[in-house]
Amino acid sequence: MSGSDLSRELALRIGLAARTLPGIEAGALVGMLVDAVGVPLTEEKLAGLGMKAFRQAGGEALLAIPIDTVKAALKLLKGEEMPAPAELPRPEAYAEGDMPASIRVACASNRDEDLDGHFGSCARFLVYQVSASEARLIDVRATEAPAGVDDKNVWRTGLVADCQVLNVVSIGGPAAAKVVRANVHPVKHAEGRKAREVVAELQQVLAGSPPPWLARVMGVPAGTLEPFMPEAEQ
Repeated sequence: MSGSDLSRELALRIGLAARTLPGIEAGALVGMLVDAVGVPLTEEKLAGLGMKAFRQAGGEALLAIPIDTVKAALKLLKGEEMPAPAELPRPEAYAEGDMPASIRVACASNRDEDLDGHFGSCARFLVYQVSASEARLIDVRATEAPAGVDDKNVWRTGLVADCQVLNVVSIGGPAAAKVVRANVHPVKHAEGRKAREVVAELQQVLAGSPPPWLARVMGVPAGTLEPFMPEAEQ
């Protein structure tokens, strides 16, 4: 069953639900739903889908995801908690050299200025220029890859390749390896955060003793690794 066979409303629900499920793309989720309720997929069938049948159809892929996350995805599939439309955050003016001793930070996001996205499924990356005394949202980068892209993780890595830090809710091992090879430092925030809060905490690190690799990027003397964020991917 292809995406073109779905109603616009149902395709939207499936897309939103997939974004909440780390490591599961919309196409794979469609397959799970077909296994659970059969074809054709309809809003009426999904309204009657229970958690047990959903998880059984998803197999190990869904069993590996926290139950609260799966419940949230099922509510989206049923149309019970559809998010209200929101305006995209507006970037601030920035030119290279405006903020000496600053770094560039990306946050995986699905809504507003929230850090609530998984690397492989988030709707956009919020990109901040950050120094010890100032932080600006300088870009909002949509993550939908063009047709013909073979490796979406490589595509998404390219979107943040000019950043030094990438904040995500989660990121798989192969994707994290690609990000690290691009000289970007991935940091996980499993519970999600407000992006501005994470940026503000990073500013405190920059104002204190940044780790050596970060000090080099900033062009300041290196300090110690200890103050840096403990959840960073190794």
